[in-house]
Amino acid sequence: MQLFDAMHRADQRHGLDVVRSLRASGAEDPDLLLAGLLHDCAKGSDVGLRHRVAWSLSERYGPRVRGAAARLPGFGEAFERIELHAERSADMALAAGCSQRTAELIRHQDQPTDDQQTQALRLADMAN
Repeated sequence: MQLFDAMHRADQRHGLDVVRSLRASGAEDPDLLLAGLLHDCAKGSDVGLRHRVAWSLSERYGPRVRGAAARLPGFGEAFERIELHAERSADMALAAGCSQRTAELIRHQDQPTDDQQTQALRLADMAN
């Protein structure tokens, strides 16, 4: 609960939406549902809307946008958090007592393995 409470409100809402999508698709595995809820916990509350928009624009339009935005105060740190959030979120989940399976689902959220659950998490994440 502490991980969820420390998340930015947008990430909390997103996590709940991901869980809703997973459940709507028939998912019942507690590890998968917990991974859906906490997969962005390492972004923290300091990564705000402007950072997220700039990151999304850089993904769409390339590294020049990212480089320009990263020079703005606070953006370099926020971009690092976004870039490394999957690995860090997995580590945080483990430290908070989540299962190894939950942590691995979180760790592979951006590059899912062939496992059906990692694919389901990725699809639910992208849909929300």
